[in-house]
Amino acid sequence: MRAIQVSENGGPEVLRLSEVPDPQVGPGQLLVETEAIGVNFIDTYIRSGFYPTSLPYIPGAEGTGRVTALGADVTDFRVGDRVAWAAAPGSYAEKVLVPAASAIPVPAGVSAPVAASALLQGMTAHYLIESIYKPEAGETVLVHAGAGGVGLILTQLLAGRGVRVITTVSTDDKEKLSREAGAFEVLRYDDEIAARVRELTDGVGVAAAYDGVGKDTFEASLAAVRIRGMLALYGAASGPVPPFDLQRLNPAGSLFVTRPTLAHYIRNRAELLWRAGDIMNAIADGSLNVRVGASYPLAHAEQAHRDLEGRKTTGSVVLLP
Repeated sequence: MRAIQVSENGGPEVLRLSEVPDPQVGPGQLLVETEAIGVNFIDTYIRSGFYPTSLPYIPGAEGTGRVTALGADVTDFRVGDRVAWAAAPGSYAEKVLVPAASAIPVPAGVSAPVAASALLQGMTAHYLIESIYKPEAGETVLVHAGAGGVGLILTQLLAGRGVRVITTVSTDDKEKLSREAGAFEVLRYDDEIAARVRELTDGVGVAAAYDGVGKDTFEASLAAVRIRGMLALYGAASGPVPPFDLQRLNPAGSLFVTRPTLAHYIRNRAELLWRAGDIMNAIADGSLNVRVGASYPLAHAEQAHRDLEGRKTTGSVVLLP
């Protein structure tokens, strides 16, 4: 089969299309022929070596496709089922071994590109607003990268609950997408973000800041949060935040800061099915629109990473084998 292989850490140029042996299904696994593959920022962290892994490897952990073979002891799925996943290493490939415990049924009517890119971003948005800080109707929050995959999902889910969402974006086109998703106000990164947030909240600040950008926005997020508010730093698209003195949280308003990761919020099958089910059902019933902003042939994974890291994409990014 064809797959993208990484033999050395580095920039997008280390992503190379290769011919590799077909995977062999084992106990508790599904062999899936991929229809679409999700591309996420964590893939760039692993590729660069920021998150170390053994070399060589096939990148990616998210995708969707049809089951072609079942391992021993698999009883919940059948050959031909459409499934999606967010935790199957080696997903930048034409065939993927997916642990049955990690596979999610795909509802009828949900397209392959949407299913392939909805879980990581959708479940991230879900745990942020269900388990990190759950805003109430009428509260105001700050969402960075409002036109990104997680940002667009967060904004829709929050606005649907009556929460006022302030977002940050980099261009007019991205502002339009963010407003269409339900943003109350949209700011630019070169604005005095904290000052503008204070103006928009009568000096109080936001109940929570959901920050997936990291180094470039962390200080603004901290200064924008109200007394006893929450700063959820869930990503580092602009780079990691430098070491931080916890004593600063006291005069800033007894603030809460957390650095969560999705893996710790889908620790068992029941929790995975809750989060994934909520997202897939919302897509299926039309209450959530997952925007696939860019799709690339599998062979063009290098360009997909360049565009993602260069903030040239909006919504989700997928590879098509």
